[in-house]
Amino acid sequence: MSRTERPRISLREFRTLKPFFFRYKWHYCFGFICLIIVDGAQVIIPQFMRRATDIVAAGDFEWRQILVLCAAMLGTMTLILLGRLLWRYCIHGSARRIEAQMRAKLFEHLLTLSYDFYQKNKIGDLMARATNDIGAVRQSISMGLVMFIDGSVMALSILIIVFAQDAQTAALTLIPLLPVVLLILFFGSSVGKKFLRAQESYSAMSEIVQETFAGIRVIKSFVKEWWFIKQFADTNDDYRQANMELVKLFGVFFPLISLLSGLTALIILLVGGIRVVYGVLSAGELVALFSYMQMLIWPLMGAGFVVNMIQRGAVSLGRVNEIMQTVPSITSPPSPERGKPETPAVELRALSFVYPDGTEALSNISLTIERGSIIGILGKTGCGKSTLIKVLTRLVDPPAGTVFIAGTDVRHWDISELHALFGVTPQDSYLFSDSIKNNIAYGLEKPDESLLKAVAAHAALDRDLADFTAGWDTVIGERGMSLSGGQKQRVAIARALITKPEILILDDSLSAVDAETEEQVLSALMAERAGKTTIIISHRVSTFRSADKIIVLEKGRIVESGTHQQLAAGTGFYARVAALQQLE
Repeated sequence: MSRTERPRISLREFRTLKPFFFRYKWHYCFGFICLIIVDGAQVIIPQFMRRATDIVAAGDFEWRQILVLCAAMLGTMTLILLGRLLWRYCIHGSARRIEAQMRAKLFEHLLTLSYDFYQKNKIGDLMARATNDIGAVRQSISMGLVMFIDGSVMALSILIIVFAQDAQTAALTLIPLLPVVLLILFFGSSVGKKFLRAQESYSAMSEIVQETFAGIRVIKSFVKEWWFIKQFADTNDDYRQANMELVKLFGVFFPLISLLSGLTALIILLVGGIRVVYGVLSAGELVALFSYMQMLIWPLMGAGFVVNMIQRGAVSLGRVNEIMQTVPSITSPPSPERGKPETPAVELRALSFVYPDGTEALSNISLTIERGSIIGILGKTGCGKSTLIKVLTRLVDPPAGTVFIAGTDVRHWDISELHALFGVTPQDSYLFSDSIKNNIAYGLEKPDESLLKAVAAHAALDRDLADFTAGWDTVIGERGMSLSGGQKQRVAIARALITKPEILILDDSLSAVDAETEEQVLSALMAERAGKTTIIISHRVSTFRSADKIIVLEKGRIVESGTHQQLAAGTGFYARVAALQQLE
């Protein structure tokens, strides 16, 4: 989402948390009961102080009276201790569980979203929403709720008690606290907008960090560290500035609250002292009144914290909900169909494909690929080769009635079953930060050792295993950084082969290997071709020598088709490339 299109802050976002609250309703209920008991116990303590002060002020008392009051206070404080332990465990513990479940649900949902979603959204922003934003939601449904309940119960109880004790003094004392309400309203309307800007700045900073470390090889090879340092410094400074705006708001709000609370203490000393002198109040009642008014400051200040946390939670939950409410653009049909026997592996019928931005990638392509055949695709950069692969595997949606796999329109297949037919090695050969063994076998739950060795041999990877420090168990680092380009490609080929796909697609997957290794891989594919359809995309004509059919794409159209011998003997693009590469 563009940062100029900021969402409207709404507390209605919290409605999406109903299933979580329902799951932990008894934990929250018991926690709130314990919290109210703690508040009630805290309100009692000034009464003990009132009683003790009046006893001492009378001058004629027994130590037993004081000791009884001390014991009662100790028991009340013990009750407060136990109550706080219980409500923290119930409320904070439930909020932590909800946070973990929200993060797991978000991650699961992200994996269901289509390819185009990740073209529009940056990984750094998604990471920020899954960490920082969900953390802010957890704060709002734990400490935010606690402070709301705690402040409401404490404020109401204290007001009832002080007005019952001395309504006139209480009314005069509350005058300086009335502006606090206006401050809280202003504070609440401002903090949400400023926190949203801070979260967006954090997302931008995360994007820079993610892109920097992902492209560290390129950065170092071009000696561009200084440029990325500047980029990070700029986003970091923007994040600091956004948070400083929040700090300034807090810096004004809380000192004003402290000033107004100091005025209440001054009024109590003046008015209450005069009323004690005239015998209207006892010394103990003045002490209790002073304690109550000091206790009332916390709910008022806490109201600012509550507004802050709830607003932050609403903003962050809105950002998370924005992703959760995104539906995959490509889904399985209600009644999926399966492939039909005795039909071509792939059939394209007048396929044309235009991207949403209006770019025409494929135009009127008709092609039949029989089961068990090997097809080669050659063409200039940007001619539509990769788009053709995306259409076949339905990473992007082709027009209805144009792409058929095993005789069934790809739009009628179940997505998971369709993808299971393919073994694809993309151009970038993405590998995980894990062992070589796990990178090859991650498509299977329990890979057989003999199968691992077989696919490694087919991918000409077995001869390199002796060079790795731990053999199969060598951890190759993030994105396979410790491997050469050719080794990464061969690991990706082995990973595609181990699932025994019906259709194998090698998208320029031999570009980084030498001619001898390429010949070994292709020979292994030829030997294992029975029942397996293979589509090879390459810029090397030597890769196509064993292909049953080769097509040449130009500007999204098939301009040549035939065998290697037929095309090499012609006068088209294929023949020119073959002659040039032979000369080299």
